[in-house]
Amino acid sequence: MRAAVTEEAIAVPAEWAPQRAIWTAWPADFEQWNGDLETPRRDVAALVRALAPKNRVRLLVNGAEAEATARASLGGAAEIVPARYGDIWLRDTGPIFADTREGAVALRFNFNGWGGKFDLPDDYTVGDDIARLARTPMRRFGFVLEGGALEHDGEGTILGTREVLLNTNRNGWTEQDAEAALRHALGAEKIIWLDGGLKNDHTDGHIDNVARFVAPGHVVCQSPSGADDPNSETLDAVARVLERTRDARGRKLRVTSIPAPGLVLDDRGEPAPASHMNFVIANGAVVVPIYGTPSADAAIEALQALFPGRKVIGLSSRGLLGSGNVGGGSFHCITREEPA
Repeated sequence: MRAAVTEEAIAVPAEWAPQRAIWTAWPADFEQWNGDLETPRRDVAALVRALAPKNRVRLLVNGAEAEATARASLGGAAEIVPARYGDIWLRDTGPIFADTREGAVALRFNFNGWGGKFDLPDDYTVGDDIARLARTPMRRFGFVLEGGALEHDGEGTILGTREVLLNTNRNGWTEQDAEAALRHALGAEKIIWLDGGLKNDHTDGHIDNVARFVAPGHVVCQSPSGADDPNSETLDAVARVLERTRDARGRKLRVTSIPAPGLVLDDRGEPAPASHMNFVIANGAVVVPIYGTPSADAAIEALQALFPGRKVIGLSSRGLLGSGNVGGGSFHCITREEPA
């Protein structure tokens, strides 16, 4: 079922709507991964194999070495697509596909390396390339926006964090500025504001690490795991806001909490932004990042109850999570769905 096109003549389908393809990318820049491409490639390959049975996976590869290793690793599990990109975070650098009265469009926004932190030139253009490869006309907007900063219910409600959307390193918006821009560009009828995201998140606090829609009027978030959970205050605050909020249709949100991974240290001994929220919803499957923590089984079981028509698969995402400036994301961060 497609999203309803609003008076703004545009609507973004929910992630659980039928999908024509899932776009992702093969780690290819040795410098970006401190010379270790094998570790993140294992995670990407596992994701592709989990999605392949019921999804068309279109895997971007940058350069001959990336293409050869992807083909050797994945065989026919993915459609290999040569392209140029800075790194693999297509949720943020790729287009947002939407519906209009004239048909599908690929929404394109400015990208500034998450507030100037990571300046990789081909990240500014890969979204155009994906739109062309998808044979979808583009609609451009003159402000900075990353796809992982927004969560859509397919019915006009958007979740986002002030920490990202109102950050001076993006557009310097007020809430009113942001709501007007998102209403015009995405057909948003209501923005539900959360304050911030996870500690040490390179993105400044993307929503897809703290709260996700799983159905219209139904949001899933995380409860702290243990006294040493570095995000306890943030996760508790997220749940409090969601539990007293209504969506664009006037429904009081149903809120389900699952356990967070808790304290996950990176190779430098610092808390990493590990989250079970960074799952991918696909045709017939939901792929959930896990990190070797006691929370994994309970998180998978809880999500399976929320997605009875899909197989919920837990896969290690430690390689994508990385350490320090390397990595920092997970499966949702590296994918972009193209609705059917």
